[in-house]
Amino acid sequence: MYKLCFYVPESHLDVVKSAVFEAGAGRIGDYDSCCWQSLGQGQFRPLTGSKAFIGQAGVLEHVAEWKVELVVADELIHDAVKALRKAHPYETPAFEVWRLSDLVF
Repeated sequence: MYKLCFYVPESHLDVVKSAVFEAGAGRIGDYDSCCWQSLGQGQFRPLTGSKAFIGQAGVLEHVAEWKVELVVADELIHDAVKALRKAHPYETPAFEVWRLSDLVF
């Protein structure tokens, strides 16, 4: 199992979540479309040559973004990341992938 976290502007929150859910991410037991999301503030400066969705080259930008966290089965992680990249509006979306341990009690 993996944990996938990504950051997305509100304008594309539902679109990107839907894409990763359709790829099979966010399934826990008998539930699907499971995630945690929290609103925060992202910061970046587009460099010359970038194709920024928000902002302009050389100018520091602050943007309200959602952090979305969800789990993904081992065999679906590559498809989930591909779906994330395809649906996300940013040229280079920020995301994290963490391998989770399976603890049995």
